[in-house]
Amino acid sequence: MRQTDTGLKIAMIGHKRIPSREGGVEIVVHELATRMVLSGHRVDAYNRAGHPVSGEHDAFDSAASRKEYRGIRIITIPTFQTGSLNALVYSLLATLRALFGQYDVIHYHAEGPCAMIWIPHLLRMRTVATIHGLDWQRSKWGGLASKYLKFGERIAARYADELIVLSKNVQNYFLSEYGRTAEYIPNGIARCDKRDDTVIRNKYGLTQDSYILFLARIVPEKGLHYLIDAFQKIDTGKKLVIAGGSSHTDDYLSAIRQKASEDPRIVMTGFIQGDELESIFSNAYLYVLPSDVEGMPISLLEAMSYGNCCLVSDIAENAEVVGERAVCFRRGDVIDLAEKMSWLLENPDIAHAFRQSASAYICSKYNWDDVVEKTVKLYKHAGKADKKT
Repeated sequence: MRQTDTGLKIAMIGHKRIPSREGGVEIVVHELATRMVLSGHRVDAYNRAGHPVSGEHDAFDSAASRKEYRGIRIITIPTFQTGSLNALVYSLLATLRALFGQYDVIHYHAEGPCAMIWIPHLLRMRTVATIHGLDWQRSKWGGLASKYLKFGERIAARYADELIVLSKNVQNYFLSEYGRTAEYIPNGIARCDKRDDTVIRNKYGLTQDSYILFLARIVPEKGLHYLIDAFQKIDTGKKLVIAGGSSHTDDYLSAIRQKASEDPRIVMTGFIQGDELESIFSNAYLYVLPSDVEGMPISLLEAMSYGNCCLVSDIAENAEVVGERAVCFRRGDVIDLAEKMSWLLENPDIAHAFRQSASAYICSKYNWDDVVEKTVKLYKHAGKADKKT
């Protein structure tokens, strides 16, 4: 395998932009790329042009103008502004550009961009694909978009030299659906230092333990509508804080805003980052993630790393992350969600017990340095063996 003087030469394709917190894919690419550069590898990140998620314009403007970030070369690919065409055109143009980059490996992220893996495959270029989740299941995508995402999934299963998945549930899916063995490499998390409530007290009037937190993208598959319905069924003086931006889901965001406006206890912050993000994670009484669909939820890892008591839907991807260090409710069951929330609100000693064990458990189980080591090992192995069973 040809290498640069300082290690492998790697292309990252599939994220929107780095640096950015627009979604889990962006966080993963950021964490991998920055650590790989520190380990002596050269990484080119193919950012896409286009609109940021609502509320992240400052970060978007910064990312859009960058040519380099923490040793990573940033290559920005122009695209159409239309959401569906944006992803397709981006992944095609990024792939064509990468063909001339003399890379040791091209690492594709997410099912949509994986639709282009067949191109470097034809040219015998090494490829690695990370499936962050079964994106075609997400309700925000229409029929045509879902079919395209499913096509990207099939291409990844057939042509990627190495296939990475973030959960054992998805690993089993690829084996049963395609007879393809995928490598299970879950995301990592770093231990977080807790912050006091000064920032959120000054901006939102929130104090320590005075609120229940939902922090994720405001998209249908995250199940926020279940949480609002359940919250409105319980008698509590605590607030429900909804933090996050939307992603191609303006109609859903409008519906959520309407529901939230009916209850003065609900606070919507929009997209947050930096000191505000750290403070809001650090001081919640309870973090709730009521998802219908997940890949591997970065926000849940972060919530646990801050020592939060967490209440999550019982889908396999959530349950696999939390083990016995959080409380699960039946997916989509508003009554069960309301009952579990009430139980944790009425029993602060139980909530405290979950808090005490959450951070140490999650940070020992999921480590970014381990993720990078395993991923680079796959880069070096890519193409040496047939990964299909």
